[in-house]
Amino acid sequence: MSIAAYKGIWVFAEQRDGKLQKVSLELLGKGRELADKLGVELTALLLGSDIDDIAKELIAYGADKVIYAENPLLKHFTTDGYAKVICDLVNDIKPEAILVGASFIGRDLGPRVAARLATGLTADCTSLDVDSENGNLLMTRPAFGGNLMATIVCGAHRPQMSTVRPGVFEKLAKDTTRTGEIQKVTANLSEADIRTEVVEVIKVAKDIIDIGEAKVIVAGGRGIGNKEGFEILKELADTLEGTVAGSRAAIDNGWLDKAYQVGQTGKTVRPNLYIACGISGAIQHLAGMQDSDYIIAINKDADASIMKVADLAIVGDYKKVIPEIIAQVKEMAN
Repeated sequence: MSIAAYKGIWVFAEQRDGKLQKVSLELLGKGRELADKLGVELTALLLGSDIDDIAKELIAYGADKVIYAENPLLKHFTTDGYAKVICDLVNDIKPEAILVGASFIGRDLGPRVAARLATGLTADCTSLDVDSENGNLLMTRPAFGGNLMATIVCGAHRPQMSTVRPGVFEKLAKDTTRTGEIQKVTANLSEADIRTEVVEVIKVAKDIIDIGEAKVIVAGGRGIGNKEGFEILKELADTLEGTVAGSRAAIDNGWLDKAYQVGQTGKTVRPNLYIACGISGAIQHLAGMQDSDYIIAINKDADASIMKVADLAIVGDYKKVIPEIIAQVKEMAN
């Protein structure tokens, strides 16, 4: 079938226990931009059971239309169940592109759907655009260990598919006055279609802060020297009502939990304030924090790459600089 038969942008609206995941709203924001450039409809694809309220929320965040596939077997995610329902809908409606969040669910689901549809998938994209001449989706991701950025095109197959990590794009402001179509369908799915059974869902509480939501981040790298060095970073983060984070070097050395890693192999963050301490500024790290509103870099090396992207670069020893910052912040608070 000709690729011209495929029209429209779809965003997989991931929800867990009836709560929309932040990455889905971010993708709606980018999807809105792409759909407007192409002059096509933006559709949010929602799967689940008894989650009608979410459909209205997706319209408020930029979708023109919501396809809500409901079935009790979709209440909890299963790769088989979700993949079948999505592929059935794609084969019937034929969207030209599908955007999926690179969450645990998205990383599992995206490749399965792409394989069944005999199309390509570009994983972990950091940029999305469209070719104005032919309408192809331009999917950019780090390659060769992050040393260069590759733009990938799926010109001969449809739908074009990509996964995007949380924090890469910004969600639109919620507009409750927006109107759109909500198409509720009963998913054609039976227990025989699903090879696994969800017997029980057990949530394990972890005392870990989601750095992707943090407004202030104090991050440390190899230059911190040891795990104990992060104590002073934590003191500054607490003073600023923020959280600590680290570069890959800090995580590989066991100084912080992997959940606090910023960068290409960690999380993408966009806080109001990002303070980088003892971080050289490798491209892999910059990819995860360069969109922060205001960046302060503290480093002994005035020529470090991080100093070039910083709004304020402080050349010095973090052990001397940070206590002074803490003291001044506390004085201002009093």
